[in-house]
Amino acid sequence: MIRALWSAATGMETQQMNIDVIANNLANVNTAGFKKSRADFQDLLYQVSKSPGSATSADTIMPTGIQVGLGARTAAVQKVFSVGDLMQTENELDVAIEGRGFFQVEMPDGATAYTRSGALKKDGDGRLTTSEGYLLDPQIVIPENATSISIGQDGTVDVYLDGDYEAVQVGLLELATFSNESGLRSLGRNLFAETPSSGTAIVGVPGENGLGTLAQGYLEGSNVSVMEEMVNMIAGQRAYEVNSKAIKTADEMLQMTNNLI
Repeated sequence: MIRALWSAATGMETQQMNIDVIANNLANVNTAGFKKSRADFQDLLYQVSKSPGSATSADTIMPTGIQVGLGARTAAVQKVFSVGDLMQTENELDVAIEGRGFFQVEMPDGATAYTRSGALKKDGDGRLTTSEGYLLDPQIVIPENATSISIGQDGTVDVYLDGDYEAVQVGLLELATFSNESGLRSLGRNLFAETPSSGTAIVGVPGENGLGTLAQGYLEGSNVSVMEEMVNMIAGQRAYEVNSKAIKTADEMLQMTNNLI
C-alpha cells in the first residue's frame, strides 16, 4: 500500500513536468522560428517477487513472474524540429528557411549560436544582425547608399545602390545543420548551442547537401499546434487527477487498516 502512495506521487511529478512543457509550447505559439518540445517518460525500477522463468517444480517454470512497478519518471524533453508555416511579411530583411538548417550567429563571447528565426535587422554600421543585435556569421554589410536588398534562394545577398541599375553582391548567407538537431542546447531568444550530442555543425550553401532554401519576405512561424497542445494538456490534467485519486485511495486503505485495531 505504501508502494502505491510513492508510485502515484511519481506519476503526479511526471504529469507536472508534462504540463510545464505544454505551457511553454503554448506561450510561444506566436514566436517566429520556435520549435515545440515533447516530454518523454519511462517507467521506474520494478520490485521482483518472482522472476519470469524461475522453477515452480522439477519440470515446470513460471511463465510470467511477479513484477510490480514503482512509478514513472521524465526521461527526456525533446525539441521537435518540424518546419513551421511560412508567414508573408513583405519585409526585405525577413528570411525563412524552407527545409533543414540554421542561421549562424556570433555571440558576444565569440562563440557561435544557431537560430531558425530570420527576422534580420541592420545595425548602425549596416551589418545584418538578429533582433538582439547579435551579428550573423559570416558578416554581411549593407552599404549605406543601398536602395533595396535582394536575398536569393541560395543565400546570395545583392543590393541595388543609389543611381545604379545593376545589382552588387555583398555576401552569402550560409546555413548550418547537425546530425542530431534534438541534441542542441536551448539558450533562449530563439538560439541554440552545439553540444557533443548534436555533433559538429556542417556548414553549407542553402539548397545544397540537404540544406533548405531561403525565402525572402517570409518568416517561419512556430510549429506549435494549439489544438494538439490543448488535447495533450487535457490528457495530462486527467492523468494528474487519476494519480491524485490513487494516492487518496491508498490513504483510505491505510486508514481502514488502522481502524481494524
